[in-house]
Amino acid sequence: MTTVVIVDDHPIVRAGLRAILDTVADIRVVAEGENGADALRLVNEHDPDVLALDVSLPDMNGVAVTRTLRQRGARAAILILTVHDDPQTVFGLLECGAVGYVLKDEALETLVNAVRAAACGETWLSPAVAGQVVRRAVAGSAPETAKALSALTSREVEVLRLIARGLDNTAIAQELVLTKRTVQNHVSNIYGKLNLASRSEAVLFALRHGLGDSP
Repeated sequence: MTTVVIVDDHPIVRAGLRAILDTVADIRVVAEGENGADALRLVNEHDPDVLALDVSLPDMNGVAVTRTLRQRGARAAILILTVHDDPQTVFGLLECGAVGYVLKDEALETLVNAVRAAACGETWLSPAVAGQVVRRAVAGSAPETAKALSALTSREVEVLRLIARGLDNTAIAQELVLTKRTVQNHVSNIYGKLNLASRSEAVLFALRHGLGDSP
């Protein structure tokens, strides 16, 4: 059972999101909040698998909430729900630790799959957002790519490619015929060598350097 906390300052939106998630048996909404303070408190109280978080809240924005939760070491995967798809908002949230980005006008069709992906440690992006990530990735230069990747072993590059495809550690282990512990060690080494703090940062790095297609 995947547990979810929903935080949005519009009661009708919260009700709609809950109604979507209540249609499936493997997801349970454990709490709802209307502001950033609620988000921080409810994640601490319920330790959910996924926090479905609106960007525009009356007291704190989504970037501040995401950054604070990551600094606290909260395990909840943060799935952003918003109407905003401007690059500054998108990359600001992904770079500070959000694992997914769902545009509200697509939520009816995509929210369930996005929550399931986030709970498994995978990155999930709405198509319009994924397109921005790919365009930024394509803009990177070859010399910069070579320099950034020179610190990684060939196996670590393989692992990073699979992370960019949205695979979790179990799936990567199956793909490369390795133990899950070995994959975890490779992922830790990748984070350390590239100074990354989260799986979403690893996905962004990989896509910016041409190591995979958008999820």
